[in-house]
Amino acid sequence: MEASRYRPCRPNERGHYPIPPLGVELGIWQGDYMNQELPWLSWWDDQGHLLLSADERTEQEKQRREQLEACLRSQGIDPDHLPDA
Repeated sequence: MEASRYRPCRPNERGHYPIPPLGVELGIWQGDYMNQELPWLSWWDDQGHLLLSADERTEQEKQRREQLEACLRSQGIDPDHLPDA
């Protein structure tokens, strides 16, 4: 909205709609989310990187932790019994 009026805007080269004051873009992401393969309305940063939802970030961190624990175990280290730093 500009001066109490809506104005049409055009997509950028990525097909996203930039929102400069927020440093984000709105666009369509095609993929699997919540067990459904669909086109999803998604947020992107102003560099074109997809911004993950809170659930997606949590899942990503869980997977990283599991990979790290598996790596430690493969080296004979029990990640459940590490000394405090």
